[in-house]
Amino acid sequence: MLNQQENDDLTRVGPSSKAGAVLRRYWQPAALTVELVGNRPVVPVKLLGEDLVLFRNENGELGLIGRHCPHRGADLCYGRLEDNGLRCPFHGWHFDRTGQCVEQPGEPDGSRMHENIKTASYPVVEKNGVVFAYMGPSEPPVFPALDCFAAPDSHVFAFKGRWQCNWLQAMEVGIDPAHASFLHRFLEDEDPSDGYGKQFRDTAANTEIPMTQLLREYPRPEIQVEQTDYGLRLIALRHLDDGRTHVRITNQIFPEAICIPMSNEMTITQWHVPVDDETCYWYSMFTSFGQPVDKDVMREQRLQEHRLPDYAPLKNTQNNYGFDPDEQRTKTYTGMGLDINVHDQWAVESMGRIQDRTQEHLGKTDVGIIKYRRMLRAAIEALQQNDETSLPMNNGSDISNIQGPVSIDAISAVDQDWEDVWRSSDLARREKSEWDASL
Repeated sequence: MLNQQENDDLTRVGPSSKAGAVLRRYWQPAALTVELVGNRPVVPVKLLGEDLVLFRNENGELGLIGRHCPHRGADLCYGRLEDNGLRCPFHGWHFDRTGQCVEQPGEPDGSRMHENIKTASYPVVEKNGVVFAYMGPSEPPVFPALDCFAAPDSHVFAFKGRWQCNWLQAMEVGIDPAHASFLHRFLEDEDPSDGYGKQFRDTAANTEIPMTQLLREYPRPEIQVEQTDYGLRLIALRHLDDGRTHVRITNQIFPEAICIPMSNEMTITQWHVPVDDETCYWYSMFTSFGQPVDKDVMREQRLQEHRLPDYAPLKNTQNNYGFDPDEQRTKTYTGMGLDINVHDQWAVESMGRIQDRTQEHLGKTDVGIIKYRRMLRAAIEALQQNDETSLPMNNGSDISNIQGPVSIDAISAVDQDWEDVWRSSDLARREKSEWDASL
């Protein structure tokens, strides 16, 4: 368990906070590009506790600037999108996408006051359906060659959802390989052919065993964690009764992303992005190594569980997450429906807005969580010593060489080394892919 100060250091994200300082050294998802579709591409963004407005100007360029006009604080989300910038309706002050005030039409003719007025602004780039922002004090780092970035847009689907909890507990559920056998336990197995776009609905690789059955029948994985150039590789081994081993490779991408297998041909790269200390968004990029992603189907699936425009889940604490005791007895371990995002949401929101880690008791299966917290604390300490070069995934041009990471389910033969099966399975998947840049 942690003491209160340690918990605060790891969870708080404001501009003067320790964890917030680390997160600001990395690109952060700020919005989905689909949110900017329409006649008026302007959306509010709250990121790391800061109120901002994202817009696309007439030239197609993106700007991310402070939400409140520096004149008298009016909301620029209602600004007039014109002259390649935003104009405040209150007094007509006009701002370009760098946050610079370029005109004050109500001030005396010839006034140059606007030259000294500038609101906050941050660099933004678009990557396969997600707008990323950099809020750090120095030049932004390059993007790594992760699969979700290397794949063409046709093979990536992006979505997000809002959770009422701190970012750290949201991220930590993704580096806990043991929970899938319980929280996501299905008491009856579905037809895998009906599982497109749904995690754990596939059959385990090279076997006819449904993933739901495998996770249910082998609830005590052997977990190993390796430190990598991108963060952590988590290896969960489930030793089957017939002598084979199921190998599940998941990853923590520093500072707050995970990459996990969704099916034999698709992975999910997911960021857990702080809105503020007590709220976060998960942003997921679903990457296909097979056919192009059916974005219409996947978006429709997720909109059945979320509302627009804020992407808040329809199931939440106000309606008990859809809990059904009859379903809990016969169909799912949680009784909260078939969408595993709801299961995760309940788990992390039920901890409280910020989990009280002074009361927790970690076990051996929490090795990934323990090692991640050490990484985050080391990054905080490095910044305290003004040493940005020691931050994971933040060491200059080497970042662009980071690829993958491998995220896959595989099953070894009886006499096969499990360390070989996941690498060979991933290589075979990539060799069939028409886009993989690492080959």
